[in-house]
Amino acid sequence: MTMTQTKTKSPAPDERVAKRSPFQKLLGRPEVGALVGAIVLFIFFAAVSPTFTQPSALATILYGSSTIGIMAVGVSLLMIGGEFDLSTGVAVISSALTASMFSWYFSTNVWVGVLLALVVSLGIGYINGWILMKTKLPSFIVTLATFLMLTGLNLGLTRLIGGSVSSPSISNMDGFASARAVFASSVSIGGVDVKITVFIWIALVAVATWVLMRTRVGNWIFAVGGDENAARAVGVPVKATKIGLFMGVGFCGWILGMHNLFAFDTVQSGEGVGNEFLYIIAAVIGGCLLTGGYGSAIGGAIGAFIFGMANKGIVYAQWNPDWFKFFLGLMLLLATIVNLIVKRRAELK
Repeated sequence: MTMTQTKTKSPAPDERVAKRSPFQKLLGRPEVGALVGAIVLFIFFAAVSPTFTQPSALATILYGSSTIGIMAVGVSLLMIGGEFDLSTGVAVISSALTASMFSWYFSTNVWVGVLLALVVSLGIGYINGWILMKTKLPSFIVTLATFLMLTGLNLGLTRLIGGSVSSPSISNMDGFASARAVFASSVSIGGVDVKITVFIWIALVAVATWVLMRTRVGNWIFAVGGDENAARAVGVPVKATKIGLFMGVGFCGWILGMHNLFAFDTVQSGEGVGNEFLYIIAAVIGGCLLTGGYGSAIGGAIGAFIFGMANKGIVYAQWNPDWFKFFLGLMLLLATIVNLIVKRRAELK
């Protein structure tokens, strides 16, 4: 018997324990495609408009991004958990109207209305999650129903109570100044005023990322989004996790609602319709899949930043803003395709 015959083949390495290169790990991150897109978009607008890179312009872009990004944090986590919420846009306005109307008509300190609005926002999230888990209906149906009901309540109750489609001014009431400082003030950095929502947004992204990557709750979120039945079989509290995710969306809606109220003093009851799609678009551009189980809060933040750059970049470039929605749709399609390709390539490595 020759040496060649006696040679045995070495077993193939187990792919489950194979080491991955830093580049492969990077490709596996859901926000990579969005990050590349954001860099390209930034360079593009910087080239076509010198105004785009000025500190005041960047502060404006960040502010616009934060008003989408705050909600995109909660929506991203919810989508990773396998669900999405069509009531987010009007829920923001519901929160603002609750704080404004209650404070005005009951002559209380504004902070009482703010706290009541928090309870209402968390309650809306809880009800959405509870109905979803109780009925097993798709979140599309449950939250679409909530969207329609809140739209009617916002307009109907505002007209019934105040005889108008907008809330009364509360700028002269006790607590308004301190609440405005918390939710709608500006911080001067190098002579440029940066809205406080930018810092709130960054803090929310940091907390959400820590929860997803470093806690047991984060594992639960990925598990229920990947396979709800398998997650339940290994002891994941599916019902509590999904209800908690909807309440997290409600919390983000409360923050944005309070900003809208204290930044503009009054709230139009018909606002918010359509904004839910902007939050979902930001999350999808950032790498979250509609099928659940994949995505990141950082990706949602990058998606919101892309939205802010596109929205303001078109203005600074002096293009016709009528084309913005087309541009946004094109970005959504391209980002979704890129994210899908990146995810598949990362899985094959």
